[in-house]
Amino acid sequence: MSYAKAADLLRVAEMAMSRYDGISLSDLTAEFGCDHRTAQRMMRSFETVFTQVDIVEDADRRRRWRMPRLDHRWLQAQGVRDSELVALDMAIKRAERDSAPDEAQRLNVLRDRLLAAMPSSHARRTEADAEALLEAQGFASRPGPHLPPDLTTLGVLTEALRAPWTVALTYLGADGTPTERVLEPYGMLLGIRRYLVARPVDGDGQMRRFRLDRIRGARITGTSFTRLADFDLARFSAKAFGSYHAESEFGPVVWRFTPETADVARQFVFHPDQMVTDEPDGALTVRFSASGHVEMAWYLYQWGDQVEVIAPDALRAMVAAHRRTDFPALP
Repeated sequence: MSYAKAADLLRVAEMAMSRYDGISLSDLTAEFGCDHRTAQRMMRSFETVFTQVDIVEDADRRRRWRMPRLDHRWLQAQGVRDSELVALDMAIKRAERDSAPDEAQRLNVLRDRLLAAMPSSHARRTEADAEALLEAQGFASRPGPHLPPDLTTLGVLTEALRAPWTVALTYLGADGTPTERVLEPYGMLLGIRRYLVARPVDGDGQMRRFRLDRIRGARITGTSFTRLADFDLARFSAKAFGSYHAESEFGPVVWRFTPETADVARQFVFHPDQMVTDEPDGALTVRFSASGHVEMAWYLYQWGDQVEVIAPDALRAMVAAHRRTDFPALP
């Protein structure tokens, strides 16, 4: 057996051991980018090498492979690779950059726990190799404006999301007027500003976004609630171009990038649901549905006169007077 195939089988064992319901052939095709037949051959080899594997059928009559998680020596034998430690270190730095210190702290705890499970010589060598690799990759926190979070408020909201509990808080309106709110929290949106996605207890049942920098005196009420089973945070966030959402603005958005900038624009994903069309003259047209005209205008300004807003009319009017011709570089 080649080294690569042996490494693949060890990865399959990790997957089968870490997932409660085991793994299926579709999991393998997604993980290794292989076809169904290759996945079948891989699992036949896996069954030969790992005789302790448990094979069951799920509700859809698909075979699933599970491995017992009884031997702690498996982790020590596998160890933590320097590239894996670098990935974890980079995730910590991204969390710190995105004003998510609670996530950064939890990732640091996980990092320490993994290294503590390793023999000291292995852990020291891995840390040294990871530090050198991280330096070679040149990763650094991105400079730029951001709002440092209130760690007390962040801790309360994180605990409420985990339970889940309703939270009582004071929320400052755009004019600074405070109002008392009791909310059912559903998630947070990251960006230059952080938003809490929540449903007011005494409201119309609709989800709202609340800026964390306007929240004062958050506390857990001790009252639990049942989350809406059909609510999807990713789908909800896709209604906005950035962090801000307004139902009155939501609708089709069409941008046309000039032939000179089409290659650059093609590299971007402007929205998860976008549709891209190459025009006969070499231009690029991008279509999606979202709200947040002000955030769109802020972003489009960077492209100067190299992008034209086809729709909506309100956004086209907003950017018409600000399409610069003298920008020396594209985003």
